[in-house]
Amino acid sequence: MTKHEFEVAMTCEGCSGAVTRILNKLGDVKFEIDLPRKLVWIESNKDVDVLMETLKKCGKEVKYNGPK
Repeated sequence: MTKHEFEVAMTCEGCSGAVTRILNKLGDVKFEIDLPRKLVWIESNKDVDVLMETLKKCGKEVKYNGPK
């Protein structure tokens, strides 16, 4: 599985909770959230565009930083 880094405009635990919920619904992904640095790392075989669209569902600005 490829590990991808995304920057998500999270400001609080509620934001990171929303990210957690939408990624858990996606299934077949492992992820880690760094709230202070506003980073999300996702390990998945899914396409980057699918991961981006899923993250955008939390209503926050999302930027793809590349594979890690």
